[in-house]
Amino acid sequence: MAKTATAGTVSPAVPVASPGQGAGPLLRAWRERRRVSQLELALRAGSSARHISFVETGRSRPSEEMVLRLAEHLDVPVRERNALLLAAGYAPHYPETPLDDPSLGALREGLERLIQGYEPYPALVVDATYDVVTANRGITMLLEGVPESLLAPPLNAMRLTLHPEGLAPRIRNLPEWRGHLLAQMERQIALHRSPELRKLYEEVAAYPVPDTGGELPEPAGQVPYFALPMLIEHEGRVLSFVSSISTFNTPMDVTVAELAIETFLPADPATVKYLHSTMA
Repeated sequence: MAKTATAGTVSPAVPVASPGQGAGPLLRAWRERRRVSQLELALRAGSSARHISFVETGRSRPSEEMVLRLAEHLDVPVRERNALLLAAGYAPHYPETPLDDPSLGALREGLERLIQGYEPYPALVVDATYDVVTANRGITMLLEGVPESLLAPPLNAMRLTLHPEGLAPRIRNLPEWRGHLLAQMERQIALHRSPELRKLYEEVAAYPVPDTGGELPEPAGQVPYFALPMLIEHEGRVLSFVSSISTFNTPMDVTVAELAIETFLPADPATVKYLHSTMA
C-alpha cells in the first residue's frame, strides 16, 4: 500500500514548458534531475537513445503511451505526469478527485481506521500542502494548549509545529527538528510546481525561532537514537518521537498520490510508558 521513508535556498521547481515547445524540455529536465542518461532511459523504456534525443529536442512527438512510460521510469509525480501529457498535446490521464467525493469513501474510512489503530501513538494524514486531513487522539494530546487561532480549519501541520505560539516553544531540539522539516519542504518544492507549498515554506521559514534550551540532549537512560527524534515537552515531561512518512504505491489519482500518513514512533521506553498510561 505505501512507501515509507524514515533551511536554506529552495531548489528550483521543474520548469514549465512554454506554449509550442511540447513535452521535450520537461522530459529532459526530469531525466537530468534523476541523473539518468538518454541511453539508460531508452533501455528502461524499450526505446532508443536516438528517439529519446529527438523527443527532448522536439524533432519527434512522443505517443501518449511513450510519455506515460518515460514518466514512470523517471518516477515523475502523478500531477506532473498530467503536465507532461498536456505539454505533449494529450488529455490528462490521472483524475484529481476531491477527498470528500463518495468514490473515495473507502479510502477515508481506511485512513481513519489506520491512524486510530496506531493509538496511543500520534498519527495524522496531510495533503500536498500539509493541511491536516485527519488525526488521532495522540496528535490531539500534543496540541493541548495551542491557541485556538492556530487550530482553526484548515489545520496546517507545518504551521502548528513551527509557529512561535504553536508547538515550537515546546520542542526541546527545535533547531535540529526545524532544519529537518524545512529541508523536507525544500525537496518537495523541487519536485512539484506548487506556488501554495512555496508560499507556506516562505511563511514558516520566516517565523522567529524560540530559545528552547540549546543542543540536542542526551537520551534518557542512555537509549541510543536510531534517527533524529522530536523531543517535545508535555505536562512537564519530555517525550521523544521518531517520525515515519508513508505514501501510496502506484496511485491512479492526483489527490491520493499527494496524501501522506505521518506516524510518530516512541523513541524511548519512558515515552511508551507515558503514552499508554495517559490513554488507557
